Amino acid sequence: MGFFEKLMKIDRRIIFLLIFIGVAIPLLVAFNFKLEITQPVREVYNLIEDADDGAYVLLSFDYGPSTKPEIQPMAISILKHAFERDYKVVCSALWPMGVLMCSEAIASVKKEYPDIEYGVDYVNLGYKAGGRVTITLMGKNIRKAFPTDAANKPISEIPIMNNIRNLTNFDFIVGFSSGDPGLKQWIQVGHDTFGVPVAGGSTAVQFPSLSPYLNKENQLVGLLGGLKGAAEYEKLIASPGSAIKGMDAQSIAHLVIIIFIAIGNIGYFVTGKYKEKRI
Repeated sequence: MGFFEKLMKIDRRIIFLLIFIGVAIPLLVAFNFKLEITQPVREVYNLIEDADDGAYVLLSFDYGPSTKPEIQPMAISILKHAFERDYKVVCSALWPMGVLMCSEAIASVKKEYPDIEYGVDYVNLGYKAGGRVTITLMGKNIRKAFPTDAANKPISEIPIMNNIRNLTNFDFIVGFSSGDPGLKQWIQVGHDTFGVPVAGGSTAVQFPSLSPYLNKENQLVGLLGGLKGAAEYEKLIASPGSAIKGMDAQSIAHLVIIIFIAIGNIGYFVTGKYKEKRI
């Protein structure tokens, strides 16, 4: 039996093992593959970087655990950027599990920014059902939409909310979205109705349906798409995290798969020719 014939009969478990190794190593060791920054990601960065001192930011956590690997890294990076610029961060959620996603993201960021104080530098308003209706109500009177925070503390007792009456009091909105309701509604109501700049992050699957809003009217200022968008933002703020590691792992896994596809095709061609000669 020739070399390629043996290779064509390799145990598939060996292939699975090599792919596993290819994915695992970049998660443990930084490869720092070249990563080009796309314009929609850079526009999100510019929006946050160029805001006025003491800006008020609304972050909406409209996703759950199933899309956490894609979206949580971008939420963490944007929180870091906002706290680095000393902005006031108000978090809300149109999805029930968004409250937990916000809490986990804040807990992660507090390791790097231990001095940020709840109620002064940030607040988690919690979840409110209603989607577009809730956003419209926030645009008119945020206290009617969220009379208390996620811990049922009255908004009137939270210092960061003293200057916030409605959406127009925010310098910009960033929505983290994996479906409906989500970023699309923030664009259509937050920007189109109330005139507040909106940027966001979404899953890679949702990115094509949101990209048309990246138009000359600036309905959507910028957009982070999937793990790659999150990795680009980590690079922009010089704070490598799980997104960059994930992209490195993905690249290695793809490379291993491509190599085996090439070997398989070469082996099929060579062994086929060999069999023809024997016939």
